[in-house]
Amino acid sequence: MKNKNTVIIGTVGVPANYGGFETLAENLVKYHAENLLSDNLTVYCSSKSYPSRNDSFLSAHLKYVSLNANGAQSILYDIVSLIFAVLSRSEVILLLGVSGAIALPMVRLLSSARVVTNIDGIEWRREKWQGLAKHFLRFSEKVAVRYSDEVIADNAAIADYVHEIYGVACHVIAYGGDHTVNVEPVAVDDLGLPDRYAFSVCRIEPENNIHIIVEAFSRQQDVPLVLVGNWNNSEYGRELRRRFAEFAHLHLLDPIYDLGKLRTLRANALLYVHGHSAGGTNPSLVEAMHFGRPVLAFDCVFNRATTEDKALFFSGVEGLQELVAGLNEPVASQAGRDMLEIAQRRYTWEKVAQAYFKLLAS
Repeated sequence: MKNKNTVIIGTVGVPANYGGFETLAENLVKYHAENLLSDNLTVYCSSKSYPSRNDSFLSAHLKYVSLNANGAQSILYDIVSLIFAVLSRSEVILLLGVSGAIALPMVRLLSSARVVTNIDGIEWRREKWQGLAKHFLRFSEKVAVRYSDEVIADNAAIADYVHEIYGVACHVIAYGGDHTVNVEPVAVDDLGLPDRYAFSVCRIEPENNIHIIVEAFSRQQDVPLVLVGNWNNSEYGRELRRRFAEFAHLHLLDPIYDLGKLRTLRANALLYVHGHSAGGTNPSLVEAMHFGRPVLAFDCVFNRATTEDKALFFSGVEGLQELVAGLNEPVASQAGRDMLEIAQRRYTWEKVAQAYFKLLAS
């Protein structure tokens, strides 16, 4: 049987520097290499992020596009990658995200390649998108669902949405999080943090309800808060940091990308706070679940699906305050055990990669 040429499109590239899709792509490549899969695998990368332009990573060939994979150029980056994939006679295309999906009708017209698309979250619903951008993303989602052979949703709630709106069944494949516990811990003594604290790491955006989290923890001092994020990337983040700078028990830290440091920060936490309200299965949540700590999550269908309704849920400042104040040892221990059991059963890269390659080969 002839080996198929499979390509992965829609990420910055591999090896991963940061980002959910990049981590997914890297772990797919690792699985491909470790299991000696015979199909040829290619990953499209942004030369802007990889100036050395290595030819390969483990068992994957690397091809480069001279555009930024994020920001204003992201749509063109994905479209150019798709064009190159068609010209290279790729037989299976894994498209991560919908920003370049407007090129899929062209792909179907010029190529017999089998297209599998992970539509990510319901991107157009995110608060950061307004006006034309919101309409474009919704149109791209529609095109992606219509012109893909198979559609992947990372969360059962997104699969329900796609079936309700488009009448299409999705394959539900989430993300792994066990890479975060499989790295050596790195000391964080230089950060001057307390021994135990509540922890959160995320992009500082309104849809992640940072204002609720910081306000709730500012009203009590028994449990310090350590929140890692890109505070300086928006006026929303800068204003929150200014407003709560006087609270010594709130540690609002700049981004930390070192997985060893993040492992230490997560391992020392009493609990994890997850404020995301959009986007499906959030990588930061499944990563945190592997540490066996109780998760206090914003109450939305995505977080309930990810945690099988076993997290502790809040929807406002007062609700989060009450959860923190009422978190006794028996409740915390059971909630932590539940999170770890779910994570090890559902959110390992071995299981995720198996599901992806089974779908790609079918």
